Amino acid sequence: MSQADKIEYIGKYHVIQILGRGATATVYLAEEPGRAEPVAIKLVRFSGGADEAQWTRRLKKLFATEGAMAKKLDHPNIIRIHDTVFEEDQAYIVMEHVTGRELSNFCSFDTLLPLHRVVGIVFKCCLALDYAFKQGVIHRDIKPANILVDDEDNVKIMDFGLALNTAKKSESDSTFIMGVGSPAYMSPEQIKGYPLNQKTDLYSLGVVLFNLLTGRLPFRAANTAQLVYKIVNADPPMPSQINPNVPVSMDNIIRRALEKDLYSRYRNGAEMAQDLSAVRYQVVDDNWVALDTSRLDILKKLEFFRGFEELELWEVLRISTWREIPAEVLLMREGDEESGFGIIVEGEVEVSMEDRVISRLGAGEVIGEMAYLSQDVPKRSASIVTLTPIVYLDINNSALALATEECFQRFQKKLVATAVKRLAAADHSLALHGEQAHKPAMSDRLEIELELEPLAEPPATAKPKNNA
Repeated sequence: MSQADKIEYIGKYHVIQILGRGATATVYLAEEPGRAEPVAIKLVRFSGGADEAQWTRRLKKLFATEGAMAKKLDHPNIIRIHDTVFEEDQAYIVMEHVTGRELSNFCSFDTLLPLHRVVGIVFKCCLALDYAFKQGVIHRDIKPANILVDDEDNVKIMDFGLALNTAKKSESDSTFIMGVGSPAYMSPEQIKGYPLNQKTDLYSLGVVLFNLLTGRLPFRAANTAQLVYKIVNADPPMPSQINPNVPVSMDNIIRRALEKDLYSRYRNGAEMAQDLSAVRYQVVDDNWVALDTSRLDILKKLEFFRGFEELELWEVLRISTWREIPAEVLLMREGDEESGFGIIVEGEVEVSMEDRVISRLGAGEVIGEMAYLSQDVPKRSASIVTLTPIVYLDINNSALALATEECFQRFQKKLVATAVKRLAAADHSLALHGEQAHKPAMSDRLEIELELEPLAEPPATAKPKNNA
């Protein structure tokens, strides 16, 4: 703890401990005289440097906004603000202390909450945002880090510092600040800088819902420019494509929440909550079981899947069939018209052509890739027989076609790389049994030498006569 954080009092509030520290503020747990429950205090200190003056004005504006918006909001799923205090070198907001965790803790595939809990949490967020809009408030920064949830699924939306007051009549009189919000959760109209209404919060909440259902964002990119382009122009994958536990009916909710066309998006939070409640009653709570990670751990060790993200490996398991096959079984027959392929997880197979052995392949090797890559004429170029009992990951074309773009492209690159490597090995094998190569008359490579013509001397410039 730094010396600046070793404080006993903030105003009249006695500091107990630090709860967290962000980029601009520190949050403390404190006691207020006469109040039984502890409070949380968000404290920000202002820098006095001239170069920081603009940033200080921005912070003051954000704090003023959060305090002003809080006075208008009294809802069980919105964090309650007790007081906002501005001083010369600092400002702080006193709010109710909530014991809970940010939803960002449940946004990776291995930490996903049961489906019925996700629906219940987002349902409460819908009603909270609907209430806020009726009070003239748009949050503008809905994301998992700004939503707290406890073990009983009590939900609290917090951080209204970027909120927009829809009662303001002019942009100059509003709390509008360019560039607010978190890019991955921003709506297309927010990115474009268009006027905002409650539908922008519902879009962001749709991204949160997608994240909680799948463990990934609907749009992913290598940089912000690509991300912005996808948000504005691309269609998101559907969550049931990624997580087999998500019902197709949830796809319709995501599709409508993430509509780029404002007229087709949910009109308000109550409307989205109604659709969520219909899905909620289709889900049987007792059917949820924790994910079995044993097969995922096996795939991580295979050479073929090197470079795949963990989320993509979960998708591989969803779109493939895990087979156990005994020894001496014909897996693929030369000349058959089929184009599926697979990856050997355990065991060994023999590859042959015209009854002649080509190679033996083991764990981590792909088989059947040539027929898959030759879509115009999908015929097996070789026969494959199991030499030992094997575990085999079977992938067919229609299943792979349903994969997300990232997973599909990852497979394409790996299959092409495998084919190129094997063709190079085949060329090497042919060379060992080939005839002596023809010797050229000249052993050196043919090189064309170019000679540069010298530039003509420029004509001499006559010196002006001195008439002096």
